Amino acid sequence: MSRYLVSWVGMTDLKASEGALREGELGPIGQAITKMDFDKLVLIGNYEKTKLDHFKAWLKNLKSIDIELNCEELSSPTDLGEIYQAVIKVLEPIYQQKQSPHVSFHLSPGTPAMAVMWILLSQMRYEAELIESSIESGVKITSIPFDISAEFIPDILNKSDQTLQRLSEGLAPNAPEFVSIIHQSPVMQKVVARARRVAPRSIPVLIEGESGTGKELFARAIHQSSPRKGSPFICVNCGAIPSDLVQSELFGHKKGSFTGAIKDRDGHFLKANGGTLFLDEIGELSLDTQVKLLRAIQESEVVPVGSTDPVSVDIRIISATNRCLLHEVQERHFREDLYYRIAVASIKLPPLREREGDIKLLIDRLVEQVNEESKSELGYKHKKVSIRGKKIMLKHHWPGNVRELLNTIRSAAVWSDGGEITEDDVKDALLVMPNDSTNSDSVLNQDVSQGIDLEVIISKIERHYLSKAMEVSSNNKSKAAKLLGLKNYQTLTNKLRKEGLD
Repeated sequence: MSRYLVSWVGMTDLKASEGALREGELGPIGQAITKMDFDKLVLIGNYEKTKLDHFKAWLKNLKSIDIELNCEELSSPTDLGEIYQAVIKVLEPIYQQKQSPHVSFHLSPGTPAMAVMWILLSQMRYEAELIESSIESGVKITSIPFDISAEFIPDILNKSDQTLQRLSEGLAPNAPEFVSIIHQSPVMQKVVARARRVAPRSIPVLIEGESGTGKELFARAIHQSSPRKGSPFICVNCGAIPSDLVQSELFGHKKGSFTGAIKDRDGHFLKANGGTLFLDEIGELSLDTQVKLLRAIQESEVVPVGSTDPVSVDIRIISATNRCLLHEVQERHFREDLYYRIAVASIKLPPLREREGDIKLLIDRLVEQVNEESKSELGYKHKKVSIRGKKIMLKHHWPGNVRELLNTIRSAAVWSDGGEITEDDVKDALLVMPNDSTNSDSVLNQDVSQGIDLEVIISKIERHYLSKAMEVSSNNKSKAAKLLGLKNYQTLTNKLRKEGLD
């Protein structure tokens, strides 16, 4: 197995290459590669490229070794967010190799913040050895007890984020409604800042994102941060309304207007009057309903079914979809004029797999939530997730995003016997394993003589390929349906709902 050493380049290393240290002193990196055997040295530097290139050439003369140099610009060598992003960009290709090498992180070069990041990643995300070097003790393998890192790392991560403060300039000084959106990744900081910026306005907002990314959570936060926060917030799942009742549900109806209309009924538009109407999965509405919705938004009035008299409404529209509506417009599945009415401000929520650094925070918070939900249940024990259990979660792709993560934790809490959710508990709770639990060995070669549950097996296979097709097609249902050999996207939608993936 190949051995890699990954390290930041420190000032002492550069001085060694310039001959500025005492005779025989090689600096931490030079000392490490001469005292230990490595097949490849991966360097990350935030100094001038000319200095880094000179250092690389000096190391080559010191020892014949394959060297990869990554130049990264940091606004501050102590900014944990920037350090994290730089390191992840370098590490991901290493760990995605077919056969991962044996990796060592060098703690000695660079700033204390850089050393903290190596400790955090070695404990929570990557299998890696930690080494340190000094003139007095030489080069040695070291370890940081997890109890120690677990005590101090949360304090580091919870410090106020200057980047977020810069992004939020010009916003209302207080927005406690967004505190429930757990995040620290730069991509989510930008999304939250955009949501906070648009919240005080009454303009329509379109929130796009995969299922389970928290679109309703964002919609509620925007409403609660707006001047309408004391007025109703009405949530409507457009995909769950029967097609023959959509107009009645949205605009209301008069008594006797159709069979079953035994009295006047206000629709969601009137219920939300003065407040916010959240139209979830708006892409599911038929073209005929879209025409009527467009008129209601344009005119700020609705006409109940069975009536000819328009009723004025004052509402803010927030819409959400797990599709790309612009693509739906191009395929004539969604009206272009309606799109530009509801997408005056557009916010795209990233999938969980793209939110670097957020999964660990979410695991901790969601475990707290599950403990709070279950504390009144008979015999329930307060749960925490083991280190190995967390590592399984951190490596999982999470096609169902935060919703899947929460349901996995709930399920794992049920399967765990004691107060700790183990690695096996997490594996049992995951519906689709990272290493593809639906391969031929696990699915086709089960021992029928011991009894099997055929419906569960078929459901697992269906969930796996439904998730894969939606991922590959970027949530375009028409394309996903073709990839799966289904007749149309409506058939796909029905299957997604059946499996709880829509």
